[in-house]
Amino acid sequence: MNKKILIVGGVAGGAGTAARARRLDESAEIIMFERGSHVSFSNCSLPYHLSGIVKDCDDLVLMCPSKFAEQYNIDARVKSEVVKINREEKTIEVKKLDTGEIYTEAYDKLVLSPGANPIKPQSIKGVNNENVFTIRNVDDIDKLNKYVKNNNVENVAVIGAGYIGVEIAENFVHNDKQVALVEAMDQVMQPFDFDMAQIIQKELHDNGVNVVLSDPLTEVKADQVVLKSGKKIKAEAVVLAIGVSPETELAEAAGLKIGETGGIEVNHNYVTSDPDIYAVGDVIEVYSKIARSKTRLPLAGPAQRQARAAANHIYNIPNKNNGVIGTSVIRAFNYNAAATGLNEKQLKEADIAYDFVYIIPTDKVGLMPDANPLHFKLIYEVPTGKILGAQAVGKGNVDKRIDVMATAILMDATVEDLTESELAYAPLFSTPRNAVNQSTLVATNLINNRYRQVPVTKVRELVENDALIIDVREKDEYQAGHLINAVNIPLSELRERADEIPHDKPVYLHCRSGQRSYNAVLALQGRGFDNVINISGSFLGISFYEYFLDQTTDRNKIVTEYNFN
Repeated sequence: MNKKILIVGGVAGGAGTAARARRLDESAEIIMFERGSHVSFSNCSLPYHLSGIVKDCDDLVLMCPSKFAEQYNIDARVKSEVVKINREEKTIEVKKLDTGEIYTEAYDKLVLSPGANPIKPQSIKGVNNENVFTIRNVDDIDKLNKYVKNNNVENVAVIGAGYIGVEIAENFVHNDKQVALVEAMDQVMQPFDFDMAQIIQKELHDNGVNVVLSDPLTEVKADQVVLKSGKKIKAEAVVLAIGVSPETELAEAAGLKIGETGGIEVNHNYVTSDPDIYAVGDVIEVYSKIARSKTRLPLAGPAQRQARAAANHIYNIPNKNNGVIGTSVIRAFNYNAAATGLNEKQLKEADIAYDFVYIIPTDKVGLMPDANPLHFKLIYEVPTGKILGAQAVGKGNVDKRIDVMATAILMDATVEDLTESELAYAPLFSTPRNAVNQSTLVATNLINNRYRQVPVTKVRELVENDALIIDVREKDEYQAGHLINAVNIPLSELRERADEIPHDKPVYLHCRSGQRSYNAVLALQGRGFDNVINISGSFLGISFYEYFLDQTTDRNKIVTEYNFN
């Protein structure tokens, strides 16, 4: 007897499961139900319709129901909402949204991939106004775009500075709108650590986005938003991008087990508490490989892998479940930012001992056109050296470096394992010593106590406490901009002037990016100094770290001029 597989949800997880099941079984009856108007659309591309990068909404739809039928023999039913699961009878009840008619379909196997709903807090006054939008599907982005055009909207407030919020803000700027990006937390892009987020915030600020941090939304009016501080920001349209919650109502009503994080609980093979019901995608609870705890990860890549694994298990094909790492990438104007693994905040919550390296090599050989600094942060376990996470921000190919680190995490690699990694090199693509190699070499030195360092996050405190800071750049570099209390002893003069450096108190050294000051630290250690400490990231890192808050608060600068090159 042929299998009958029903799938709830027609985007990444649902469509992926359907396609894989068809490849495994030509005779199966496969029906996919989608509440919206489209199946298999490019969810992650939705914001790019606002700027015209994706000119037509129809271009966001990767495959229409008729194509599913023609190419895959899959019955894809849109505007069809599954309203009930009858587990004992192994049936579902489906509502045709066009007519209101409810009918029943039986199943052998049921796959739940309804996704997650954008959060829309009802505690916010005016949150249901006609000028407030959330983005989940093609209809949502089309509705927002038409509202902005038809109402001659000039000012937009985007609430929430995660991936979707940043992308929407950027695309509205490209559409010549005045954009405020409002975030309740103290930084944009929570997967990144505070130090790396400052680089992204600078880029947003420099491109005209009004980035407002640590100030939650409390009220929406027709032409403005009101924040908790009392601040009012002009906005004729408001986009809520403050996160998503898994759409578990159907599963809960059917008595399926919900996990500790609020997602549907599934086993190794994405089977729910009912052996004939599977769940994949944003709706489920997953396992963090590094933290060794349950979490939720609403990303398309994991959803696709889960879809394949669920379909495989329906046909008794074994799966390897490695848990999730959390690898992502985004573009913000001229900068790209990518991250994998856990960041410092998450590691502290998981009570995992760690240290990190922050380096700023060039993304390609400096002689080449468009060579730019690459901010690279590697986080590793202490004392094992096991790689726990990495973050990269720059104008070049940050995803390439982070993909290497994601693979290393999957393989449980240590920093020592990657010091000899052989990666593709040509002057137009990288440097001979790739950021991956360089960061792991630095981490190995730190693990073996070759030298000590402090991060850029501590430099303001050092300056305010009048610590002894030596700038080992050349005189012309120092004169172009320096820390307000730094003493200039260029590396080229360091050995002749070593007697100017005291032995009886900490001495902090920096250069442009950390390489020359590292050499200076080792040179001084070789001359008997045991009190010298390198500033990781050095003046370039300090400039990027300090800039945004210097521009948006009334605090005093700790540099005479910034250096961003």
